Amino acid sequence: MVHAAWCWAIDGCISMTETVSPLLRLLRGGRDSSEQPVSAMLKRNMPLVPADTIAGRALVTVIAIMTFLAALSAGAGILVDQASRGWTQSVAREMTIQVKPITGRDIEADVRKAAELARATPGVGEVRIFSKAESEHLLEPWLGTGLDLGSLPIPRLIEINFGAGAVDTTSLRKALSESVANATLDDHRLWLTRLSQMARATVGLVVLILVLVLVAMGLAVTFATRGAMAGNREIVDVLHFVGAQDSFIAREFQRHFLWLGLKGGLIGGGCAIAAFSLSGLLSRWFSTNASADQMQALFGTFALGVWGYLAIVIIALGIAILTAMISRTIVFRHLRSLA
Repeated sequence: MVHAAWCWAIDGCISMTETVSPLLRLLRGGRDSSEQPVSAMLKRNMPLVPADTIAGRALVTVIAIMTFLAALSAGAGILVDQASRGWTQSVAREMTIQVKPITGRDIEADVRKAAELARATPGVGEVRIFSKAESEHLLEPWLGTGLDLGSLPIPRLIEINFGAGAVDTTSLRKALSESVANATLDDHRLWLTRLSQMARATVGLVVLILVLVLVAMGLAVTFATRGAMAGNREIVDVLHFVGAQDSFIAREFQRHFLWLGLKGGLIGGGCAIAAFSLSGLLSRWFSTNASADQMQALFGTFALGVWGYLAIVIIALGIAILTAMISRTIVFRHLRSLA
């Protein structure tokens, strides 16, 4: 009896009267000679929720956009995190001595003296002196190329890489102040602190964007589910009153919205993967100029790696599952309100 009611309800009744009248006859045990056998109606397997509607296509578009934005924000967070770890590992194992040019002093002699003091410090591994041309080249991303920087008082740099042991920065700083007054030691502690703060702020921003995207998508799925239930309200109510299980009705809506979520999630996630792959190719093609070097220093080579792309796939699948769960919850609440 319940299966017959289900078939008649899903068979696409035009009005409430046309839907209820066959059900009432079945409940009374009678049957019109013009009605089809129950077995024939069961073979139709018509979905409770129409598979292809304007509202469904609109929801797929919304889910695809939300997934794309979520994947972009997550990918950007992964890139910044990878780059910040690379910065931290490289900067934490080196220091810099800056020798400023002063009138009346031989800057080349000051640079050599500072380098000798650095090599004599315990824990120091390699010491590299930047030439005048290399120091000027470091300013090209900000000042541009083709400029004559010979008349500018550009400081000379000495790069110090740590050895196996710890470096006594206090003694090195004191020796520089006594022997080379125009030399300053930078151990990059301030930069490491700022990098850590920036990385944490970026991760927090990514989490905030993901939460906002999920909230917006949840609202869109809620409205879409309520709209689908309103369009099939008579069928849902009849199925409920004749004894169809709530889990069966909710499962029909869940299956429908899970499929919509999968389509939208895969479209949005695929577009995000394509965007990051294209950005990686473009960054490698334009890696010859100074601005590209700065972008690579900030974000790396836009290479997410296997785990980054896997995170995008997980986001797409998670959004699809969340879509199905939200629709199931909304349907259960409606059916319980009918009891």
